[in-house]
Order: sequence, then structure tokens, then C-alpha cells
Amino acid sequence: MKYIAQINIAQMKDALDSPVMKEFNDFLAPINKLAEESPGFVWRMKDEEEEAIISGNTPFEDDMLIINMSVWESIEQLKDFVYDTAHSYFVKSRKKWFNQMESQHMALWWVDPTNMPSLEEAADKLKQLDQEGASEEVFDFKWALKNL
Repeated sequence: MKYIAQINIAQMKDALDSPVMKEFNDFLAPINKLAEESPGFVWRMKDEEEEAIISGNTPFEDDMLIINMSVWESIEQLKDFVYDTAHSYFVKSRKKWFNQMESQHMALWWVDPTNMPSLEEAADKLKQLDQEGASEEVFDFKWALKNL
């Protein structure tokens, strides 16, 4: 049995504590709590304050990146959380808070349940998806829904 890992990065339009990011920042903890209480949730990467990671000491060179990485029991359960809960508002409204990324910003891949992914592994998956496109090794939701 394999679990599904996901990484999602986004380049903020301003600092997380700025007025531009206020709505997003106000809902960050409640949405993370919702994820953790959702069916199929296994794990998420957190910083020392139990919140999302802001790029700094990471494989990414942009200090305006916010990084979300989690592991789920199935693609369907992850998809349900992303698109069928309050989280979907933030997906639909992302242009308010985040700049358009030129490279891949989200990747999915299979992981062993006993080995949670590292940020370095996730960065490699994003790079692989960007350079080689979707495959059974690394993919996005669109590819997964058509091929799995």
C-alpha cells in the first residue's frame, strides 16, 4: 500500500502579516486544522509554530514562497479536501494573494507509509514534473484523474 504525497508552493504578493495577505493568513490555521481532521489525512510538514513553512532555509531560493506539503491515504481523499471543503475557496481565490508561478507549483507522488517525504525530495519532484511532465512517478490532479 502506498500513500499520496503532495507539495504546493505559492509566491506571496506580500509578507504573510501584510494587509494583502490578511484574509489568507487569518484562515491558515483553521484550514490546516480542517485538513488534519479530514478523512485520509496522514501528515503535514510544519514549522516550529505548527504552521505552514515559509521559504527561508529550504531548497527554494525565494523568501516569498509559502510551502504546503502533506501525505494522504488516497488521491480521492486529498481531492475531496482540496475541492469539496472550505479549502476550495482558497484555491479559487488564490490570485488575490499569490503571483502566477512560471514553473510547476504542485506535484503529487506515491510514498511508503513508513517514510514521510523530505522537503528536498518534494523540490526534486516539482523540478521533475516541470522538466519531464506528468508520469506515474510524479503527476498533478489532472493527470491522476485521467490515468489512475
